[in-house]
Amino acid sequence: MVKDQKITNDYAIYNSDCMYVVNTLPDSSIDFSVYSPPFAGLYNYSSHENDFSNCETKEQFIEQYEFLVKELSRVTKPGRINAVHVTDVHTNTGRLWDFPGEVIRLHEKYGMQYHNRITIWKEPLKVRMRTMVQSLMHKFIVEDATKCFTAMPDYVLIFKKSGENETPVIHPNGLNDFEYFGETPFLETHKETYGNYKDFRKKWEFFDGDKRENKLSHLTWQRYASSVWDDVRIDNVLPFKDSREEDDEKHVHPLQLDVIDRLIYLYTNPGETVLTPFMGVGSEVYSAVSLGRKAIGIELKESYFKQSILNMNTAEKRFKKIVNGTLEF
Repeated sequence: MVKDQKITNDYAIYNSDCMYVVNTLPDSSIDFSVYSPPFAGLYNYSSHENDFSNCETKEQFIEQYEFLVKELSRVTKPGRINAVHVTDVHTNTGRLWDFPGEVIRLHEKYGMQYHNRITIWKEPLKVRMRTMVQSLMHKFIVEDATKCFTAMPDYVLIFKKSGENETPVIHPNGLNDFEYFGETPFLETHKETYGNYKDFRKKWEFFDGDKRENKLSHLTWQRYASSVWDDVRIDNVLPFKDSREEDDEKHVHPLQLDVIDRLIYLYTNPGETVLTPFMGVGSEVYSAVSLGRKAIGIELKESYFKQSILNMNTAEKRFKKIVNGTLEF
């Protein structure tokens, strides 16, 4: 059942079990999906019996998750993309479980071809401070290094539904607009290669020649074409702290807007529809609407849903407008 909802001309968000809502969507109606599934019990988001994170075993989680993957494949248009944010999961025995491998297996079972894996690098000290994981403690280097392990990265798995894409996703002006998102640290730290960032940007930002020759676009694509995104700002997230409740097992951190923005910008056209079945505090819907797309979001947890409504109040103000695929400010 749907407990609450908000529907506008640009988005529809639901406080509900994602399976109740996704099952009602028409076949081949979604242009792009992006989401973080509950990591098979790594975090518990609520005590609700319908919450995927409350499964007793990883096998039970996979069984439940399979129903959703099947539905997502059904509603996705042929030739279009699903992006799934995952990580490897530590089990109760201390062993590492290849959760991304399970996600890949399920998607391929239902006609979603596995095309790409993007690694999102995370700074070890920040991971240690946020998660308090013992394997990153320096004292074990002194006492027993066999207890030390690297900071686990996140991954974005890219799947493409079988079939021909009838509407190409085009970037007629290249990727020149995307530098407006404030992603300047990359160029600032590579001055020896690209020169002074301000000079580089001034030279190419208002380049009036063939847009395909714009070096700013070429450089942006080189960054996003990398298999490792090492310039994601870990704290570039929507407000979420006020939505946390007592039954949240750990301090949950939303997916970074840098990641969501890039994926939506790369894989959708303005006006197309983005779906996220695990909306959380609304990050994927917020990003989609602010980039001139439509969005459908579903969230089971009431406090997260309420926070997403507050976050969506600022989405349309994030950028001035989008004209012919180009951001204007």
